[in-house]
Amino acid sequence: MAFEATKKEWSELYTFFRLLATGVVHMGTPQGKKDDEKKLSIAMIQREEHNGTRRYYLEGEEVHVVGEEMDARFPREDFATVADLILDAIKTSPDDEVASPDGVEEFLDAVSIFDLEAKTEDRTDFSIAFWHADAPLTGLVVRSRIGRMNPLLDGGRTANLKFEQTGIKFATPTVSKVNALESANEVADRMMLIDRLGGVLKYADVADKVFRSNLLMIDLHFPRLLAEMLRVMQLDGITRVSELTEAMNSINPLKIKDELITKHHYYEFKMKQFLLALALGMRPAKIYNGTDSAVEGMLLVSGNGEVLCYHKSDKAVFEDFLYLNTRFEKGAVEKDKYGFLERENGVYYFKLNAKIGLVKR
Repeated sequence: MAFEATKKEWSELYTFFRLLATGVVHMGTPQGKKDDEKKLSIAMIQREEHNGTRRYYLEGEEVHVVGEEMDARFPREDFATVADLILDAIKTSPDDEVASPDGVEEFLDAVSIFDLEAKTEDRTDFSIAFWHADAPLTGLVVRSRIGRMNPLLDGGRTANLKFEQTGIKFATPTVSKVNALESANEVADRMMLIDRLGGVLKYADVADKVFRSNLLMIDLHFPRLLAEMLRVMQLDGITRVSELTEAMNSINPLKIKDELITKHHYYEFKMKQFLLALALGMRPAKIYNGTDSAVEGMLLVSGNGEVLCYHKSDKAVFEDFLYLNTRFEKGAVEKDKYGFLERENGVYYFKLNAKIGLVKR
């Protein structure tokens, strides 16, 4: 019986095999399309397998696989064939769990690959030596539009921002009434109920001290900007990062001079800076000091299976891509512990959760 794996797991393996088959990867545009003028030649891919580090050298029409317990050669066309089988299975399956297509399991056994997703300590999926096998390795992560994508920012309750409930002081029954409200859009509905009852939600702080410091590394006022974007996202239903940033230009939550907004594009600049930091390894619960992580770029699998590369060396394109292709998402209220009034040192706070992911198309 064929084994099953998620579309996300299959997507990483598909990307790996597709690159071994083609030997090149095109750079992407800010719009998520292929840049016909820019492409990188692949000399070697390094991947962590079940029995240690393994290197896949592209030598003519063969892939030379070298590892601790392996030294073998396989036709590159075999990787192309299996990549096509995997892509077709992912695209035709209505479910997230996809059964291994005929012939794929046998090929995986032949090349001794038992982990569809590489197990790494540095959050990369695999590393590539471009142009020459001895070139410095470039650590990359795979994001696939044909499978479920991990968010760029998903810190759970660590990524919560706190709003103090001011205005009219709420009695306990009023707080209970707010928290008992249930609906399809309960966070926004609770915020609007607080407003109708005379309460005011005023940004107070970031719930987690490490995440607070990480945001301050972007800008000393960035937490307040992020909080306002979360508020508008919940109340107005705007989720695209680019559209929310445009809204910030009008609202101007930091009360900066118009010149900074219109000429220097301050809010856009700060959001791009934040998104790139997330893409290259910033996490809410881990101290961020601006030092580059092992992740240097992203491999994006488009809806038709095309693999595109975004790299920090082309910072402007990478930032523009993230800015135009990300959105705020709503995390699970119960799991991430936000969207209700809770008492802390005699004061009621209402938390909103920050979660950002790539759009599917």
